[in-house]
Amino acid sequence: MQGLHLTADLYQCTGDTSIFVDENALAALCRSETERSGLTIVGEKWVTFPEYQGEPGGVTGAILLAESHLAIHTWPERGGVTLDVYVCNFTDDNSGKAQQLLDGIIAAFKPTQLQRNQLIRGDHDAPSEAELLWENLNPNSVYGFRFKRRLLSKQTKFQHLELLESEDMGVTLRLDGCLMTAEKEEFFYHESLVHPATVAHPNPRHALILGGGDGGALEELLKHSTIESATLVDLDEEVIAVAKAHLQAINHGSLDNPRARVLVGDGAQFVKQTQDKFDIVLLDLTDPETPAGPLYTKAFFEDCRQVLAEGGAMVIHLGAPFYEPEQITRLSTELQSVFKHVSAYGLHIPLYGAYWAMAVVSDQLQPAQLSSAEVEKRLTERGVDALQYYNPAVHGALFALPTYYQKLLP
Repeated sequence: MQGLHLTADLYQCTGDTSIFVDENALAALCRSETERSGLTIVGEKWVTFPEYQGEPGGVTGAILLAESHLAIHTWPERGGVTLDVYVCNFTDDNSGKAQQLLDGIIAAFKPTQLQRNQLIRGDHDAPSEAELLWENLNPNSVYGFRFKRRLLSKQTKFQHLELLESEDMGVTLRLDGCLMTAEKEEFFYHESLVHPATVAHPNPRHALILGGGDGGALEELLKHSTIESATLVDLDEEVIAVAKAHLQAINHGSLDNPRARVLVGDGAQFVKQTQDKFDIVLLDLTDPETPAGPLYTKAFFEDCRQVLAEGGAMVIHLGAPFYEPEQITRLSTELQSVFKHVSAYGLHIPLYGAYWAMAVVSDQLQPAQLSSAEVEKRLTERGVDALQYYNPAVHGALFALPTYYQKLLP
């Protein structure tokens, strides 16, 4: 059997409010778009959830198709929608109809941000139990991996959480359809997020991680003997719990380290309210097109600057320069308006499918000026070892930017 499975996560939607909260309105929309696409309705079920803390409840529903199904859930308090369409292509190719149905519903909700995935299920010529999952680089380009099994799939209070397993990546964390980290590959991202700025700081003692509930960045930070305390603030306690139980190969128990303070909460609120100062602040967030979007703003960068100690630095990932050039320019320009120094760097990250941009921002620290000899000296003095990507020569190479990337920077 062969089929096409399409999923979409919609964020910051601006469509008619009624289709978020009224099951009759949502059902009418989905029926209309299904009929328009040419697919065949054989049954349906719709449920409206009760009001919660003064906010209207969302609607969940499904339409059973002769070709398979449509399923949808709305989150009115977030302006979000999760949507999937599956069609069997055993006797006829229904792929175009499925795409039309998905596109019609997305258009009605008018999302500001959108994450789409496509999975081809089954293959007449080469049957396999492995799932091919696609990840978007931008609206026009995708990449993907085959995962031999799904270990966990659950809806948390904030997002859909999955654990997948692949031959190349090992156990892999996926949130709201986006690949986050994988046990065999995590060192590319985590070592490069943490060490360039932390090594460049002459005496980093207190650090803050916003996001990063998998514990990978925390584990890298704690390799530095100078770090006396590392505070991690993640919105989703279930991510932290799953990481403790299933992602030990990534965090090595760092979430229970006595030097770590792990908090569940809103990182933006923490930054506004804390009286603490930090030598290093790491923004280990999901991408700007996800609900973390409000944390990729000038206002939030200014709040982060206020919690930096003298000589401190913040680290942020910016996206893929080739596939998201406008985003790189926008974020770099906003960072430049807040911090004196924006030290952009980059590397290829296999799980993210592209050369990825990052930046160390500070009013004093300029990590690109650190010599490889000094990097080696500090790594040795602090007892930092067991590194798989970062080393003294790589430190300088990270800041050697391709010309096309340089041209995107202010």
